Amino acid sequence: MTEFTPISALLGGALIGLGAACLLLINGRIAGISGIASQLLRKPNPDWWWRLAFAAGLITAPVLFFQPTDMPELSLHSNWLVIVAGLLVGIGTKIGSGCTSGHGICGMARLSKRSIVATLVFMTTAIVVVALQKLV
Repeated sequence: MTEFTPISALLGGALIGLGAACLLLINGRIAGISGIASQLLRKPNPDWWWRLAFAAGLITAPVLFFQPTDMPELSLHSNWLVIVAGLLVGIGTKIGSGCTSGHGICGMARLSKRSIVATLVFMTTAIVVVALQKLV
């Protein structure tokens, strides 16, 4: 999965943007995955069903459209490392009041200053981490 595929990347980005725009226009909600997922863990309310459908789509689409060989190999890392990494991401989205989808896609599209700053911070952090990992 290291090849540059501009057509599929452009199509995927357009579909993500279209989905986020539809959710905002139709439902009046931001497509922030961490917020949608965290609300699923609470007592069901009228918003619960669309959140469940959204999460089900996030899980179902890759299963339908990707081959197992396209998926990243996680067995190279210990299970504990993957679990800790996931927990750190969850903590970061709580502290940052959102995730890459909420801030990076929806917030920046609305020109939210908070989302622009948040996106700059997590993209800079990601670039530094990848650069440091390449050194090791």
